[in-house]
Amino acid sequence: MRTLVLAALLAAATLPATAPARAGETPAPEGARLYIIAPADGAVVTNPVTVQFGLSGMGVAPAGVEKAGTGHHHLLIDAAVPDLDAPVPSDDNHRHFGGGQTEVTLRLTPGQHTLQLLLGDQNHIPHKPPVMSRRITVTVK
Repeated sequence: MRTLVLAALLAAATLPATAPARAGETPAPEGARLYIIAPADGAVVTNPVTVQFGLSGMGVAPAGVEKAGTGHHHLLIDAAVPDLDAPVPSDDNHRHFGGGQTEVTLRLTPGQHTLQLLLGDQNHIPHKPPVMSRRITVTVK
């Protein structure tokens, strides 16, 4: 009996104090807006390209930090919006900025590219409703 009680106490001690939000259920404040400050839609740019992220109505927090009304940036490069109920993929087309970064300087191949921002919660899962920028197009010379 003591073993069962001890096991139950140990199991309870490892549970989070509050249940985490399920996939796609971290709320976004009403009116939150994500946008690309630079480059402008339709811009012709040269490498390296600096992309500046804009956010209003929410704050930025690193991945892994659970704080209401915050998230961190993901830059979608030449990619469709991923599944909004799952963590954002991590590859060359889905760049993560889990340290709370608000800009990046990167090299893109010459030609036309699309860029879009998507905010993720502490677990890289988009908020509900999703907070994402408009997709822009840039041409790299």
